[in-house]
Amino acid sequence: MMGRRLAAAAAGLAAALACQAAAAQALEPLKVRLDWTPWGVQAAFHLAQHKGWYKQAGLDVTLEDGNGSVTTVQIVGSGDSFDLGHAALASMMIARDKGLPVKAVAVFARHSDIGLLVPADSGITGPAQLKGKKVAYTAGSLEAPFIDAFLARGKLAKSDIDLVNVDAAGKASTYAVGRADAAFSTIPFFLPVVSQNRPSKAVRFADFGLDMPSFGLFANEQKLAERGEAIGRFASVSARAWEYIYAGHQDEAVAAILAERPQARLDPRVLRGQIDALRDYFGTPAAGRRLGAPVPADWVQAVRTLSSVGLVRADADPAGFYVPDLVQPQRYDAMVRP
Repeated sequence: MMGRRLAAAAAGLAAALACQAAAAQALEPLKVRLDWTPWGVQAAFHLAQHKGWYKQAGLDVTLEDGNGSVTTVQIVGSGDSFDLGHAALASMMIARDKGLPVKAVAVFARHSDIGLLVPADSGITGPAQLKGKKVAYTAGSLEAPFIDAFLARGKLAKSDIDLVNVDAAGKASTYAVGRADAAFSTIPFFLPVVSQNRPSKAVRFADFGLDMPSFGLFANEQKLAERGEAIGRFASVSARAWEYIYAGHQDEAVAAILAERPQARLDPRVLRGQIDALRDYFGTPAAGRRLGAPVPADWVQAVRTLSSVGLVRADADPAGFYVPDLVQPQRYDAMVRP
């Protein structure tokens, strides 16, 4: 009898392992290139991965860290190694206008994340107060082409300020220790970092007519033709994960990033600050739409903004930069519950 029980148990274990193997084989692999090393803007991806939401949607997702939006756009645009990417979508638009076959799939941050970091007690609310100030920037960054246009909103020119070019890696520290009165930068990334040593606030380019979609998902057109349904599932689950996070689960998202990237030695306070800072850039979903779905008017504004500084053609078709209707977060409401 003992032998029969052991045999039955072994058979049951074998059947369970076979089911698990079959389930694993049923998952559709999807490889995603991120914009940068782990930070708050990636919270939804790490949370969905950690909680198994992608697997519940039939996806075996691999998330690979990046080293800048421009590089991510170039690599994903080649169509060789990745199914889709996450980056600043202005970089994607610029690349597409130059001939790279990429299109946006989902937009999470609807408003431009670039702007000006200033001390919280500086009284600076716009470009007009920058006259005579020492301002740090990085020449090769996305903010650089917009500086003239931003200053012009305050009737200033570059000659009216002390504009100092610093390396991207050292810009935050240059500003944080007071070697500059202000700094042009990506606000949600740097604001929580520098505020630990120098309490600061943001002056957003978006509030001075220089708006465009910020972070979101995009893919090579061939990948969209071949794997559009799976890409749509990933985008929809990710959008629903962001809704979950901003329903009061920010700390859960921070914990997920730390768990998924334990080797990165991340500061949970900075991650939480980045997630909180990003919320203003997400904006309010357009009427009848859920978070993540591209809004046509945003892309009209984006072409206007980017063409005003010569980064895309003024006659570029706004609708040509994105794929509509792939993001359907409501399909995952039952799966992702607060």
